[in-house]
Amino acid sequence: MNQGTQGSTGTERTGITGPVRVPSQVRAADVDAARDRQARAQGGLPEPQVERTRAADAVPKARGGRPPAEPPMPAPRVLPAEQPMPARRVASAEQPMPAPPAGHRARPVVQRASVRGQILDALRTALVTGELTPGEVYSAPVLGERFGVSATPVREAMQQLALEGAVEVVPNRGFRVVERGARELAELAEIRALVEVPVMLRLARTVPAERWAELRPAAEATVRAASTGCRATYAESDRAFHRAVLALAGNAQLVQIADDLHRRAQWPLTGTPTSRGRAELVADAAEHTALLDALIAGDLDVVRSLVGEHFAGAS
Repeated sequence: MNQGTQGSTGTERTGITGPVRVPSQVRAADVDAARDRQARAQGGLPEPQVERTRAADAVPKARGGRPPAEPPMPAPRVLPAEQPMPARRVASAEQPMPAPPAGHRARPVVQRASVRGQILDALRTALVTGELTPGEVYSAPVLGERFGVSATPVREAMQQLALEGAVEVVPNRGFRVVERGARELAELAEIRALVEVPVMLRLARTVPAERWAELRPAAEATVRAASTGCRATYAESDRAFHRAVLALAGNAQLVQIADDLHRRAQWPLTGTPTSRGRAELVADAAEHTALLDALIAGDLDVVRSLVGEHFAGAS
């Protein structure tokens, strides 16, 4: 045995003198970092993907070498479905109207209410002018032939005049025009004065002059209507002026009631001329302009005097 390799203790010598160095272990993190640098240098994984790969490697492994499953996301709460809205019925515009037969001539559509209103206006005019004679009986069919319409709208218009007190129903015959005397006309004038005079005097103290000036066209319209000598034309413009004055009070019921009384007062009396002369109409219209001038000036004494005289001779 070589003595150079074995000591007296019998242990084997390596032949290396000095202390033995134990190589240090390579850390896994350093290996990963070196792998990443090499991959980036060779154009491999981009930087964000490298970080995600590293993070995935850092996830602790579950049993069997698989990463632990992530907890499931809670299922979204499903709201109860809304009930569908009922389908609306579409007008029959989707269904075209059937085409008229060949040679058919379209008739103009006449509204029944419009015909009734026109007949009513015509009968009121005939009452004012005396064309419908007080005391006479008129049948709906005869008047319908006169106006070129059926008896139905005439009958409906006559029923409205019966409600207003202009005619009265005669069973199986038609409608009789009411006969009125001077006493009835005086009663109507008294009622109109009780209703309108206090309102006009109150308005004279409260309404400014510029508001009264706005009624100038209505007063001048009565003068022009009176100059024509037509009783029916003047009757309408006369009521329009009084409606405009009373409307300043802001009471629609007052205007309606006063206008109804005014219309009744315009019907001619029995046994008197059926129409007033042109001079009388012009004089009555002049009272409107004089009253308006006093209202604009705020002269209550003149207003009170003119209003009293106007209703005393009103027609």
